[in-house]
Amino acid sequence: MELFIEHISKQFKDLKAVDDISLQITPGVWGLLGANGAGKTTLMRMIAGIMKPDSGRILYDGIPINEMKDYLEYVSVLKGLTPKDSKRKIDELLDQLTLTHVRNKKIVRLSGGMKRRVGIAQALLNEPEILILDEPTSGLDPGERVRFRNQLSEFAHNRIVLISTHIVSDVEYIATQNAVIKDGKLLAKGTTEELVRMVEGNVWTTQIMMEHLQEYERKLQIVNIRNENDGKISIRYLARQPYTDDSLPASPHLEDLYLWLFPQETTERRE
Repeated sequence: MELFIEHISKQFKDLKAVDDISLQITPGVWGLLGANGAGKTTLMRMIAGIMKPDSGRILYDGIPINEMKDYLEYVSVLKGLTPKDSKRKIDELLDQLTLTHVRNKKIVRLSGGMKRRVGIAQALLNEPEILILDEPTSGLDPGERVRFRNQLSEFAHNRIVLISTHIVSDVEYIATQNAVIKDGKLLAKGTTEELVRMVEGNVWTTQIMMEHLQEYERKLQIVNIRNENDGKISIRYLARQPYTDDSLPASPHLEDLYLWLFPQETTERRE
């Protein structure tokens, strides 16, 4: 099973949303990372066949998806679960997504997070070979997000699961591969371990007095802040060189790489 994206591009008036991207996607969880406006959703829509690229092509097991689409739509109508299998699968998904207690409620009366989980359930219902999810954990609480990530990791065995997100924790530990998009271009691709090497040697920690925080925020790209004793705080920051003599190098995480590549996100998070 292979999804091959070959030099696809998409332009909207003066904006090139996707610019000559190529990817070879194999079974497993793939994280598609990028800031809002990076081109992730446009790419996902083209992979799903909702939107046609201006140039390039997308193939599934060697067949262009535009040639498969009518056939797949026809088969999707014909293919269905038996009533027995349908009930079993629905019960299983309602339990996994903590929706059993609201199974008889109208969707319009559900909370935003519950509506999102119903959408996830319908996507998983027929166990598709390729599952494409755009910001799937929006509206889910932390516990729901953990359960959903674990479920996706299990589901991705011998399947392709492509998750578009700017919430790095959604894919950091479950992604087989990650692709990073910036300004419509493919910036980097690899495992989490491979990608974090790009920011190795640029992540630091130190302790400062709380009253100096604003000064440091003006001069540094601060990723995390933690309160300590005696009016001090620990800061984790990104820089090519240590800003203070007592700064210590820190092991990089995928979030560090993301914020290194998209520094505006650090400011937005803080605000």
